[in-house]
Formats: sequence, C-alpha cells, structure tokens
Amino acid sequence: MERLDEWLERRDRALVMGVLNITPDSFYDGGSYSSSGDAIERGLAMVEDGADIIDVGGESSRPGSRPVEADEELARVVPVIEGIKRNSDVLISIDTTKAAVAKAALGIGAAIVNDISAMRFDPEMAGMLASTNAVVVLMHMQGTPETMQINPRYTNTVDEIIDFLRERVEAGVAAGISCTRMMIDPGIGFGKRLEHNIKILRGLGALKRLGLPVLVGLSRKSFLGDILDMPAAERLTATISANAIAVVNGADIIRVHDVKEGRGTADVAFRLRNNAP
Repeated sequence: MERLDEWLERRDRALVMGVLNITPDSFYDGGSYSSSGDAIERGLAMVEDGADIIDVGGESSRPGSRPVEADEELARVVPVIEGIKRNSDVLISIDTTKAAVAKAALGIGAAIVNDISAMRFDPEMAGMLASTNAVVVLMHMQGTPETMQINPRYTNTVDEIIDFLRERVEAGVAAGISCTRMMIDPGIGFGKRLEHNIKILRGLGALKRLGLPVLVGLSRKSFLGDILDMPAAERLTATISANAIAVVNGADIIRVHDVKEGRGTADVAFRLRNNAP
C-alpha cells in the first residue's frame, strides 16, 4: 500500500494492471484458470513479467453476461488472492461490483476495488469503501453488462463520460471517500460502439480535468477486432498500438492480459509524453 500511495502522489510512470479472470465465460480468458492453483500460478507469472497490480475477478462483465451470486464469486477469488499474497507483495485489485466481495478481498490483502458500476449496483459499496483505506476505480458504463451493447448512444461521447465520472466522484466524496483514494476509467467497450471507443482514445487527455489517475482497459477488445477483422486471440499487436496511444494521451494505468508486452508499451509510451520526466 505504501508503494501505491507514493505512486498516487508522484505518478511518475504508467502502471500495468494484469487481468486475472477466474470465470468460465470472460470474453478472452474465460475458463483458462478454472482451478485456484492455475490462477495463482498465472498471477505470479504476471508479477514476473512486470505487473504492478493483479486485477482478480470472479464475475464476467463481457457483453451479455449475467451476474453471479456473491458466495460463488467469493469462492472463486478468495483462494487466488490468498495464494498470490502468500508468494508476492504485488498490489491486488478486486474486480467486483459487490460490497461483500470487495470487503472480503480487502480483508485478505487487496488494496484496490475495481468497480465497473462506479458504486451504483450495490448501495453498500460507497459506505464500505469509506470505512477503509482502499482505492476505488470508478468506471463509466451505459446500462449493465447484460444490456450495455444493445443500442449505446451519445451526443458528445467524451463530455458525457466526464460528466458521469464527475458525478460518481462527488458521490464518493459525499459518502466519505477521499478524492486521493479514487481513480477513473472511461469504460472502453462498456456501452460503446467502435466510433465511441475511438473518440475516447483520441480525447483521453480531457479526462485529466478531473485530476484523478486514469485507468484504461482495452486489451484484445472487440473494437480492435472490428478495425482489423480479427478474433481476440490475434489482437495482441492491435492492443499494443492502442495502449501506446492511450498512455501518450494521458492514461496512468493500462489493464492488460499480456503483461510482458504491456510493461514495455507502458514504459516507452510514458517517456514519449510531452510532459514526461
């Protein structure tokens, strides 16, 4: 946690968050780490490849997915978090919208709650977070994972996302969460069409108006496949290219499946920023 606090104050490099889905149905790696042992091994391999954060998730948020019960989600993520923490001091993020899951994960060593609902799905989330020192990632999404891609529409994509995130930050402050414990995510692929995702990447610098670290998750997502007509398994080069643009345009954290490539992308692209040290 001390390392995270130092980075939050200085933001002197771009961080890499490794994706670790313990789910049967995530869009890219669903079912790949069905056993706790496999998932722990994968998490530790990502640490070796240079991950600053491991984002552990027990519920898929792919388009069309349905929620799972908290008990099932906990059964998936708790052994993995415990196993990684036994073998590494890497920062752990819990990818959940449920306060009970987040609280349990924080109790066994997680430091970050990555909430794709920006604390909207569970009325207890904000209060629970306010009682801890955890950092929360607030993400923009239209609808829910089950409905978000049915017919997403925007008049001014970037401005509407900024307005939403500003409101969620204000809700967090009202609940007692310090601004210094918040990050924001524009939610690429969550209730967005190809043109919306492109506008977000081009206008990413505008999100810096909110003064908070910006996380971007675009790894192997379908909009890259739309551009190249390629399945998820073949989107690594596209992911590297888009992540480089994201970091140059202001992303502070990139969320990736391929950590080794993400590490190199983050380090080079950060140095290419106009204001880089």
